[in-house]
Amino acid sequence: MINFNAFYAQIATNRLAPWLDTLPAQLALWAKQALHGDFKQWQKALAQLPETTPSNLNIKDSVTFGCSDDLAPGQMQRIQYVFEQLKPWRKGPFSIHGIELDTEWRSDFKWQRILPHIAPLKHRYVLDVGCGSGYHLWRMLGEEAEFVVGIDPSQLFYAQFNAIKHFNPDPKINLLPIGIDDMPALQQFDTVFSMGVLYHRRSPLDFLQQLKQQLRPGGELVLETLVIEGDENTVLVPTDRYAKMRNVWFIPSCAALTLWLERLGFKNVKLVDINQTTLEEQRKTAWMDNESLIDFLDPNDHSKTIEGYPAPLRAVITANI
Repeated sequence: MINFNAFYAQIATNRLAPWLDTLPAQLALWAKQALHGDFKQWQKALAQLPETTPSNLNIKDSVTFGCSDDLAPGQMQRIQYVFEQLKPWRKGPFSIHGIELDTEWRSDFKWQRILPHIAPLKHRYVLDVGCGSGYHLWRMLGEEAEFVVGIDPSQLFYAQFNAIKHFNPDPKINLLPIGIDDMPALQQFDTVFSMGVLYHRRSPLDFLQQLKQQLRPGGELVLETLVIEGDENTVLVPTDRYAKMRNVWFIPSCAALTLWLERLGFKNVKLVDINQTTLEEQRKTAWMDNESLIDFLDPNDHSKTIEGYPAPLRAVITANI
């Protein structure tokens, strides 16, 4: 049975208490709908995970819970089986009792690029919008954040997050299967992350405003997204697909994105990193054997996508309200 009562009890006594006006009804509806289809099978798989006691927990330098020596005979095979039922694994990597979940994305590369440029997360309330399976949530908690919440409407990502959290049920980290459109303007988070989401939104300025509405006065937005080269008037609108993705709507230049943020009232807007996505950072693995970056690029010219657009270039921008 799916319930979020523990999360409700937590926020009832912290600054997120106003969220209780809307969240329980939304999640009750989600839980009712999730009783069908693939999620039901994923829930059955999760129920097969053995209870273990990890000998080490590392979320500061990686996401590593335990080693193989912690396990009784047969337990590693059970864990491996459950993880395989939850493929494809896109964001990671995770190391769980010696099982190395080598995900499609080396999300640790992105974290290493971002971390030096953001306000320290210690004692902060943090929201990650579009958090996937929650890899970065663990790294945020590893930086001693007070309370970490990820939101992502994907049922698979929710199942994957719970598979990992099974081995470290820390109450300060939570993933909710909702989107930003479902959130009221809480204005309670010290840091809001949005990584790899903006270009999937049909109305990017509305999305940026939604992110702003989650921040406390003085809070920080950490925005990571695809960009293209150009001036403040340069925005790529793909005619059909970008890197085989249909749901890419707007890819701005850094200058255009800065202008958007300033028009919305953000302050101290800074471009802190720009990076070409490499075949080492995004690739097929045993845990994600679908198409990946190499399949999205022009085979004769990796500076272009297969459609002829500039290859993925990603920027990190920070801003305050």
